[in-house]
Amino acid sequence: MIDRNRTGAPASARRWLAAVLLLCLLAPLLAAATPRERVLLDTGWRFHRGDPAGVDGRLDYDVRPEITQSADGKVADARPDEAVRIEATRPVLKPWILPTGNRFIRDPKQRHARPDAAPPVGDIAFLRADFDDSHWQPVSLPHDWAIAGPFIADGPYGGMGRLPSWGIGWYRRSLDIPASDHGRRVYLDVGGAMSYATVWLNGQLVGGWPYGYNSWRVDLTPYIEFGGSNQLAIRLDNPPESARWYPGGGLYRDVHLTTTAPVHVAQWGTHVTTPEVSPQSATVHLAVTVDNTTDAPVHAQVETEFFALDANGQPQGEAVARIPAIGFDIVAGGNTKATSRARIATPRLWGPPPSQQPNLYLAVTTVRQDDRVIDRHETRFGIRDVQWDADRGVVVNGEHIVLNGVNQHHDLGALGAAFNLRAAQRQLEILRGMGVNAIRMAHNPPDPQLLELTDRMGFLVIDEVFDSWEKKKTPLDFHLVFPDWHEADLRAMLRRDRNHPSVILWSVGNEVGEQYDGEAGADIGWGLAQIVREEDPTRPTTASMNWAKADMPFPGMFDVINLNYQGEGIRQDPEFEGTERIRTPPSYPDFRATFPDKVMFGSETASALSTRGTYLFPVTPAQSAPVRDHNGGGDSATQRVSAYELYAVDFGSSADKVFATLDRHPYVAGEFVWNGFDYLGEPTPYYSARSSYSGMIDLAGFPKDRYYLYQARWRPDLPMVHILPHWNWPNRMGVVTPVHVFTSGDEAELFLNGVSQGRKKKGRHEYRLRWDAVAYQPGELRVQAYRNGKPWAQATLETTGAPAQLALEADRSRIGNDGRDLSFITLRVLDAQGRAIRNADNLVRFEVQGPAELVATDNGDPRDLTAFPSPERRAFSGLALAIVRGLPGQSGTVTVKASGDGLQAGELQLQVGQPQ
Repeated sequence: MIDRNRTGAPASARRWLAAVLLLCLLAPLLAAATPRERVLLDTGWRFHRGDPAGVDGRLDYDVRPEITQSADGKVADARPDEAVRIEATRPVLKPWILPTGNRFIRDPKQRHARPDAAPPVGDIAFLRADFDDSHWQPVSLPHDWAIAGPFIADGPYGGMGRLPSWGIGWYRRSLDIPASDHGRRVYLDVGGAMSYATVWLNGQLVGGWPYGYNSWRVDLTPYIEFGGSNQLAIRLDNPPESARWYPGGGLYRDVHLTTTAPVHVAQWGTHVTTPEVSPQSATVHLAVTVDNTTDAPVHAQVETEFFALDANGQPQGEAVARIPAIGFDIVAGGNTKATSRARIATPRLWGPPPSQQPNLYLAVTTVRQDDRVIDRHETRFGIRDVQWDADRGVVVNGEHIVLNGVNQHHDLGALGAAFNLRAAQRQLEILRGMGVNAIRMAHNPPDPQLLELTDRMGFLVIDEVFDSWEKKKTPLDFHLVFPDWHEADLRAMLRRDRNHPSVILWSVGNEVGEQYDGEAGADIGWGLAQIVREEDPTRPTTASMNWAKADMPFPGMFDVINLNYQGEGIRQDPEFEGTERIRTPPSYPDFRATFPDKVMFGSETASALSTRGTYLFPVTPAQSAPVRDHNGGGDSATQRVSAYELYAVDFGSSADKVFATLDRHPYVAGEFVWNGFDYLGEPTPYYSARSSYSGMIDLAGFPKDRYYLYQARWRPDLPMVHILPHWNWPNRMGVVTPVHVFTSGDEAELFLNGVSQGRKKKGRHEYRLRWDAVAYQPGELRVQAYRNGKPWAQATLETTGAPAQLALEADRSRIGNDGRDLSFITLRVLDAQGRAIRNADNLVRFEVQGPAELVATDNGDPRDLTAFPSPERRAFSGLALAIVRGLPGQSGTVTVKASGDGLQAGELQLQVGQPQ
């Protein structure tokens, strides 16, 4: 017999109902007793391009200026223009979005009140829970909606990479929020969304963020149906003409769901500094901001333990220091900051390799209320002492570190803007091999995981927030929202990134138009610098200048002088007489005289141009020359730039010229070369290409010859020598074909088929050895480099036979099956004797068998408009690249094959399994 109550329910049902009622009653207490949860929302998404029919602007953030003529293709150093301001005469979502940034606006009077009424958007099909999105594209995050192409061959689209990144995009997925979370706070944390994001839950507008490069949070709690399914929708509206490079499109960084108790450590609510550091001890200051989201005042306690981390980022042994519990009161709906300090004995310091090690620590902060643990928050940090010396530059832990830096845009080549940890790590590994010790994030906040990498690997970082302020570089760039959002965006970046020991300098702008505005422009710079000082007084401020001079007010607003190209001088060659473009004599001495107490360095230097493996004639005798058809710098018909590495953009200089300038001015702290890797978009000097020509490494990750010129300077203790050009010139028999050598030695002797071409020694301010009278003969080039008269390194280069076979080499033979890990596979075209053919261009096809997939292919050729997902790719200068990803949850052996007509196929195997 089934025992029933008066309503006829069985006893089991009564017990279940009682349990549910008890759970509801206890939910607030259980929420308070459970530490935070952070869940990665990478799967389960559906994606669609475009709005449903009939939206007609109802979902616009604001009204934008009308574009009557494309500005794409402007000279990179063109003067920014005045903004075009338009007042909205129809309903827009801006009043409902602005409050998302309130937490980052210091003055309460300047914060934004959300309208009481719902936004007047009407019935939008994509917002309804019952909308059938099964026909939408299933995607995993991070996701870049444009990188698969196809490329846009014609039209003014070069600046943004000739990929369709602009337009509307929708992402939908369901969220199952358990009833046990009732009484807790549930937040959506977005690492980056390109751009003008609006977040909707169960048909209601939660909030959003316009700037595509920042990380941000919205509070889902008021809109959640606890104990059921919730429909999340995110709409992005990426404008055309909004960037000078490829911005990507979509939810291109990680998205997390964070669940906390009502009283918890605030978003980016910890701030760790190390004001006193010595080999014997370090003083660690910790500030913790705790939020109270309840409608009653509370009393809470905060305590923190500190742990040393091992090389794998795991805590080692017992805590090395503790901060006892600190009690404080928090008003209803407010927050309180608790500050304290600890002493760590014999600290393991964070510093840049090779002379130092990037040691890290972990602060584990526990929040208690009525003796119950209600939150636990972890903060990684490093203990280091960074001093800025006007005569020496940057001093880390007492050691003078010359900045051997590069600028990096945010795209990952064939993977686009969608962040991938392994791809970013590979880029840093390649840069480290060249001798790079510093990265400038050009020109926007990076993915936070990139800073985790620079922390672990020991790179010094300039963290930069804006490429434009109130004046525009492109018609629809950040200037449209700067007046409303600059404070929120800047404070958000500072709070997110200030605990990273790799970050040593904050940059608030790059070549902004306000350089031209005298005191008015300087005042904006001063205001931004003051925000930095309020959030983080431990690091200096800067803004990079390509026009402002030492006698202008603009540079005086910042702690560090950052010069783009001015150090070497801009357009000083006679052919630039009379140009309307920027012309500036070498400027380091003037800035030194005006600001003798400030550190200065080249925040952008060189911008040399080349196409990997392409050598044009004649070769300029000059140390640096602009790219022109007549001087051997470029070939406008084939859109290639000579890889003799003597040519630069009109406002730039060769590496050789920059090195000489730096050596003549030893007080300059170093340089950040434009740039490390080629990047999508801004393809100077040929705007019909897809990507830049200015990297020392091409888009596929293959070093150009210039890589070895920098390696010779930045790694002087590495025995190395590099020869260029290739030695396959059947049409140049007996014709002078200059041979150049890059070496960390001080002299070298060149041999052609065993006959000496002479022994040469580097002169003062010379950084390469040139044999400009060598007449081509097929055979062998050999160079023997010397240092201090002793053999140092040698290299050979041979004339090869016809293409005969393909060879594959993986950067990693074991990859994880998390759906993110990658293997980058290099294809080389070889002759019958196994020699690499440095000018081969065979068409090849990649095939992957087993629990993995081919993600993309590339070859580093800026002109190649083959879509990245294509399994077919023409080798370029003898090389091609395949990117392979392990399938989620699967394991086993993967076979990668490469084939081509008339060629012996190449093959290798990978192992896919659990991530290490």
